[in-house]
Amino acid sequence: MKKFLLFAAVAVFGLSTMSAQEIHFGAKAGANFASLNGDDADDVDGRTDFHVGGVVNIGITELFAIQPELIYSGQGFSADDEEDVEFSISYLNVPIMADFTITEGLSLQGGPQIGFKLDSKFKVDGDDIDFDDDDDDGVEGLDLGIGIGAQYKLPLGLFFQARYVTGFNNVFEDFDGESTEAKNAVISVSVGYFFN
Repeated sequence: MKKFLLFAAVAVFGLSTMSAQEIHFGAKAGANFASLNGDDADDVDGRTDFHVGGVVNIGITELFAIQPELIYSGQGFSADDEEDVEFSISYLNVPIMADFTITEGLSLQGGPQIGFKLDSKFKVDGDDIDFDDDDDDGVEGLDLGIGIGAQYKLPLGLFFQARYVTGFNNVFEDFDGESTEAKNAVISVSVGYFFN
């Protein structure tokens, strides 16, 4: 499955570059407002983290482009019951956005996202909870989702983004046949710059 998704991403990128009118490379950074959605995520709160990475905008026509990105993204959730709990998960996310220009500088975006887990940390009352080398932290290694949002680009190359991404699969692995219905949900705001 992972190989298929990676192949699909490379194929979309490759096909789009063949007919590209203009290609712009850039970078972006910003804030994530992350949490979880699902039946087993009713008692969790959000947490704020950051993202940073590279962007390629590949113009197909005057009004349509493909925008793949490679983004480090800090996500997770917090909870405040009897103890103060914070769970942070970092991903290498690969969104592939379809970019539809609706007026000069302003475009609407939407498309799939593949996330590869880099790390996860669990804190209770500010103390790190370490997992043994033999233990799995219980977090799925692959996160699939879909994002929607908007992008506004100034003529000098500066751009601004707002995006919402919701996950398709559960964040946590099944335990003894029991699944935890909790999927990533992230609102992100970004500022970036296209270099050419």
